[in-house]
Amino acid sequence: MKKNILVLVWALLISQASFAQLYFTQTGKTSFFSKTPLEDISAVNSTVSSILNTATNDIAVRMNINQFRFPNRLMEEHFNENYLESEKFPAATFKGKIAEKIDFTKEGTYDVTAKGVMMIHGVSKEKVLTGKLTVGKDNISIDTNFEIALVDYKIDVPKLVWEKIAEKIAVKNSFSLIKK
Repeated sequence: MKKNILVLVWALLISQASFAQLYFTQTGKTSFFSKTPLEDISAVNSTVSSILNTATNDIAVRMNINQFRFPNRLMEEHFNENYLESEKFPAATFKGKIAEKIDFTKEGTYDVTAKGVMMIHGVSKEKVLTGKLTVGKDNISIDTNFEIALVDYKIDVPKLVWEKIAEKIAVKNSFSLIKK
């Protein structure tokens, strides 16, 4: 009897997996910008992973912090060692669900909202992201813009350089996902 139940559960899981449409990228782009009267700071990470399950609207994003590239090496070093402590907190993630019901079989652009948990610098916070989702013939593109408050993720900035780093950082994401 137990064996029959296990076979049934396994069959259900396999059938669910066959209906799930997974879209994936490892070349997503996340950039950020900090503007202050004294200095502008920007960086780009072009190795961001993201996966979208179109059957459930679940979405997940993961990036290695030390993959952000800055205009100069010293900024990159300070970012990794002093602020984001990338050896101690190597990744940032977002796990959530797209709230809107999207017809992924129909090409078009949709306004979307994803509700989930963002983890940066070892701190997890609920976050709502808004953006555009575009269903193409062979891919799905997702673009979002939002702000991150440094204090929310316990990112300390020494008073000596506080005037050079904004309290809120503008973040942009651009992902082009293909069927897995």
